[in-house]
Amino acid sequence: MIAERPPLDEETRAREVEWDQKEMPFTEHLRELRNRLFVCIVTVLGLAVLLLWPAQWAIPRLTQLYFGKVQLHAFGPADAVWAIFKCAIYGAIVLGLPVILYELWMFVVPAVHPRTRKAVYSYVAPSFFLALLGIAFAHFLVLPRVVGALETITSSIAVPTYGIESTLNLILLLFLAFAIVFQTPVVMLLLARIGLVNSMLLRKYRKYIGFAMLVAGAVLAPDGSPVTMTLIAAPMYVLFEISIWLIVFMEKRWKREDAQSPT
Repeated sequence: MIAERPPLDEETRAREVEWDQKEMPFTEHLRELRNRLFVCIVTVLGLAVLLLWPAQWAIPRLTQLYFGKVQLHAFGPADAVWAIFKCAIYGAIVLGLPVILYELWMFVVPAVHPRTRKAVYSYVAPSFFLALLGIAFAHFLVLPRVVGALETITSSIAVPTYGIESTLNLILLLFLAFAIVFQTPVVMLLLARIGLVNSMLLRKYRKYIGFAMLVAGAVLAPDGSPVTMTLIAAPMYVLFEISIWLIVFMEKRWKREDAQSPT
């Protein structure tokens, strides 16, 4: 038998009534979208400005880390500037992921009860650490394999001459891709919390989702190697399975909370 919750005070009841009757016209939704996009853009640009100087220090070290003593070439007067700017932007996106996910959540689920919205902090907070885990996975397992395979293929048919922008793009794109891929548990939990997906639905279509991830791994593998394809697709599927079990656990908790909430 579920224990009764203590009666709500007048102020809390008034806030709930106000929330229950709240409706936003289309123009208000557009205004809210604009404001939240503005917060995301300002966050990323602000972090990028702070990262401009560290990017100049990081670029040659990243290149040396994965390509040895290869000398980078600038094929245009602005290539180096664009490389620094891209490095700062990519780093800012990773650092700003918690803010981006939070703003996305608060826009997509305006109808969620204020008490439920507070749970977003427990979902969004781990996003930064998941991003770091994704970058570590790319650093230790994916990039050495991809770079080695690409250098072997290139050397067999051409004389390697590495441009600073294209070389850095390869490294940063893989870092960013895995930082985003490792957000899967957070995104799936948020989607389940607002009722767009559930554990039963995900289990029903897991074979199709797994196949889609294999196809994505094959498309994204720069060298077309089955090993590289597996290195890209495997963490996506493992994170998907972890998400299912997390949703199963949280669904039981959400049902208890909903049962205890006043009607």
